[in-house]
Parts: sequence; structure tokens; C-alpha cells
Amino acid sequence: MALYSETVMDHFRNPRNVGVIEDADGVGEVGNAKCGDIMKMYLKIEDGVVADVKFETFGCGSAIASSSMATEMIKGKPLSEVAQLTNKAVAEALDGLPDYKMHCSVLAEEAIHSALEDYYKKHPEKEA
Repeated sequence: MALYSETVMDHFRNPRNVGVIEDADGVGEVGNAKCGDIMKMYLKIEDGVVADVKFETFGCGSAIASSSMATEMIKGKPLSEVAQLTNKAVAEALDGLPDYKMHCSVLAEEAIHSALEDYYKKHPEKEA
């Protein structure tokens, strides 16, 4: 069996939603000191929905693939759904990650939740 699924390899080689949203409504940055991975997520929110999402990730292939997949999973979704995103869902959407790389999907979940927290700090009236 291959170490990484075709889906992981595709999102690593062709990551979706890479970049910066200059006027982002929410920005979240997280890191893992043990492995050195850093993820930054940018959210553009319109009418309670993620209208756009971008990421910057410094890390391994699994971290890049997890960031890419997570952005695809939340784009166009209402914030109530985005708040429910789990690392397990990200890993499953990638057709699995090796156990020692699961922390990458955790970082993706944490970065999105951090960006949501930032959005709600800036817009407390929008919190459900």
C-alpha cells in the first residue's frame, strides 16, 4: 500500500485556494512546534457564508494537502457548518493520513477555528 492516498498527493501537488485575502474578515494562524508546520487561514464572510478562503502553509506534504482539503470543505458553507469541521473529516476526505501525520489535519481544523474566532472577535454581533 502506498504511504499517501492519491487524494493527498493531488492536493499536495495541486493545492487549492493558496494565497492571501488582503481584506479578510477572519485570519487564523497555528503551528506545531514539534514538527515546525505553520498554517494561516484567511476567511471572507458574506451573509454568514464563507465566500472565499485562502491559506498559506509552511510544512510537509500532508500539511499542505490538509490545508487545501479543509479550504475546499468549507468554501460556500454557512459558518454554523464551518464551526463543526473536524480533523477526522479532513483526514477522511483525503482518503486517510498515516497516523504520524494526523497532526496535520488537526492543524487545519485549528487554523479554521482560529480564523472563525478572529471573525467573531471583530464582529461579536454576528455570533450565533
